[in-house]
Amino acid sequence: MTTLICNCNRTMPLDGVALGRVLGETLAVHTTLCRREAAAFQRAARDAGDLVVACTQEQRLFTELAEATEGVPPLAERPIRFVNIRETGGWSREAAHATPKMAALLAAARLPDPDPVPSVRYDSAGRLLIIGPLDQAEALADRLADVWAVSILATGGAGRQARRYPVLAGRIVGLTGWLGAFALRWRDDNPIALDLCTRCNACVAACPEGAIGLDYQVNLGACRGHRDCVRVCEAPGAIDFARSAEEQQATFDAVLDLRPAPAFTQHALPQGYVHLPPTLEAEQRLARLWPLRDLVGTFEKPKFFQYQQRLCAHGRNEQVGCQACIEVCSASAVRSDIERNRIVVEPHLCVGCGACTTVCPTGALTYAYPTAAHQGRAIKTLLSTYRAAGGRDAVWLLHSQGAGQRVIEDWGRAARLDADIQGVPARVIPWPLWHTASTGLELWLSAIAYGASQVWVLMTDEEAPAYRDALQQQMAVAEAILQGLGYRGEHFRLLPLRDARDLAALDAAARGAPAQGVATPATFGVQADKRATLELALEHLMAHAPAPQGAEIALPAVGSPLGTVRLDTEACTLCMSCVGACPAGALQDNPQAPQLRFIEKNCVQCGLCVKTCPEDALQLQPRLWLEPQRRQPRVLHEQPPFQCIRCGKPFGTLKGVETMLARLSGHPMFQGAAAERLKMCGDCRVIDIHTSREVKITDL
Repeated sequence: MTTLICNCNRTMPLDGVALGRVLGETLAVHTTLCRREAAAFQRAARDAGDLVVACTQEQRLFTELAEATEGVPPLAERPIRFVNIRETGGWSREAAHATPKMAALLAAARLPDPDPVPSVRYDSAGRLLIIGPLDQAEALADRLADVWAVSILATGGAGRQARRYPVLAGRIVGLTGWLGAFALRWRDDNPIALDLCTRCNACVAACPEGAIGLDYQVNLGACRGHRDCVRVCEAPGAIDFARSAEEQQATFDAVLDLRPAPAFTQHALPQGYVHLPPTLEAEQRLARLWPLRDLVGTFEKPKFFQYQQRLCAHGRNEQVGCQACIEVCSASAVRSDIERNRIVVEPHLCVGCGACTTVCPTGALTYAYPTAAHQGRAIKTLLSTYRAAGGRDAVWLLHSQGAGQRVIEDWGRAARLDADIQGVPARVIPWPLWHTASTGLELWLSAIAYGASQVWVLMTDEEAPAYRDALQQQMAVAEAILQGLGYRGEHFRLLPLRDARDLAALDAAARGAPAQGVATPATFGVQADKRATLELALEHLMAHAPAPQGAEIALPAVGSPLGTVRLDTEACTLCMSCVGACPAGALQDNPQAPQLRFIEKNCVQCGLCVKTCPEDALQLQPRLWLEPQRRQPRVLHEQPPFQCIRCGKPFGTLKGVETMLARLSGHPMFQGAAAERLKMCGDCRVIDIHTSREVKITDL
């Protein structure tokens, strides 16, 4: 591994000796690596082994230089890793103290890439539908026709005389799908058939009410039934008021929608759908329209999630429990399939935000790219390197790779130009994610266990409101745990930046006192199993808790994946319906005795047991119980067994049989001998029925 660092024309202090000591190599501090010292980059690129370059501004230049340099392996075989230490720390007012952070970022850049995952494929053959006023749609079609085969669904407007594009008309019934697979259904309920219309304008001139416009559709509200238009259109025969309305359908690869309101209501619109309302400014319209030209062909993206139905707490026996993933998904990619007691995720609609995996209490949905284990290695590497370099009170600052990354860079540059901006503090370690909603409780608490003082999440206006709510709920749970264990200070913070230009507010929010962390950092590894990781983090935090506040910690009622159940023993009949409903094995029966047992560590607070219980005997109680017994089965309720009145064998429970007898006492089929059979075990009940029949036959 070779690392190249540059002080960018002496604009930031770099301690090459200290960085090299932590990273285990000799580092030369370059001044103009992208210009006069480019030969040093070329020599390093020729050498065997991985190469890390501490510059992202000139990433394109370095990549082109490597491709043009003889002897450099193909970048597909040995990619160069680029890391930003300038805006993230080198240009901060605290740059002289940012060496530990730089070392941490450089060490994390050395980690191997995430393991590959299955991909999701889109095939776009170039069929574009434009919905909107005919004149506007035709004008945009002219700009896109060299790439797309355009069809137009007109919603008014005045069209041209020359017919250049197929025009549809009618009332949209439904529009579903994604890039390469949009399905349009519309009801053709207008008297003028556009495929027969010659645009001769005879009907427009003939209509005395002016009910026919240059979109060649009849305004039925204004039409008075003179039928002059029908007479003048006799030869083409395009106008027929007796024609029955028919629902039609067609498929398209992409949709450009010019109407004020979009066809889709979710925050994250489907790939291939572009909404261009008339209120957009010219710059915004161009920014949305231009990428549409690149959406013809075959495309792939990672399948960002994995789903394990056996862990899912969504449903049991067609009872709905947890719906967190459905409620948080901004792309409407997750839906309920309660008949199969599961959820369904459409990978073509999934945008990879990871919010569903963050709020999933069981780990049935997990983030696949990168995996939790890869994220865990990155966290541990960052924090252990930071600590080894002498850093203290680290803040793990999570931000998106898109808008969030741009904010971090703008923040760092502003510190060079604005005397009131301090820049990224030395103890704040920015870390990019595909999406900020992709990490949650178990990874945040793991970061604290690894030695972080705080975890902050930077959210911009690109995130859906549901993501902010979900992360705030997760932070409330995590903070309650640490406060209950006696860790002082604010450990988790959401930094909402609605206006990317308001860097002063971000700069001020980043100036705060550190929170109390663990005295001894953890060494465990983040597991693929979400609950296992959460337990490892909790065990370490509890073992090093400075001042636990009692034997249990009350947790927020919303969003907590930890807790117990309260049982009304007077109402419970030990029917064990809750045991069959529990997806996490928290509620269990005892094959040896009529007992309902509970393992609190396993409970995910999904509520399926509450909804399943026929006696309404259960209630959820979010909490973290600090006693070791939380990992062991404990008896919630037990009853003496009911003994068969014929053979004495125990079956059922005393209360269960008594409840059954009481409920069936008025039923005509369970009177006399039939009522007595309810007190017998299954074998004796059959014997008694046959014995009674034999007696009756003998009597005859």
